[in-house]
Amino acid sequence: MTKRRITVTIDAELIETASDAVNAGQASSVSAWVNAAMEAKSRHSQRLAAWTEAVADYEAEFGEITEEEMDTQRRRDLDAADDVRARAAARIQSIE
Repeated sequence: MTKRRITVTIDAELIETASDAVNAGQASSVSAWVNAAMEAKSRHSQRLAAWTEAVADYEAEFGEITEEEMDTQRRRDLDAADDVRARAAARIQSIE
């Protein structure tokens, strides 16, 4: 991929964080760290756009997702997370 030099203004704390990452060997340069962050943001935006499209397609076919349906799914997700935590705790106890 072709690189281009640009000038940007960045919060001082983020520059320090980037420099710390370079000093810790987590990035080869501040530019590399910023580039990786921009790539991650780009992928995140693409995933959100894909989810938006998927929800719109679903709702076009099956109707709008209701608040009640979202609440039901939230409860199921919390229950599933509780189950995962309980299994992990049981595994830890069995090791100890």
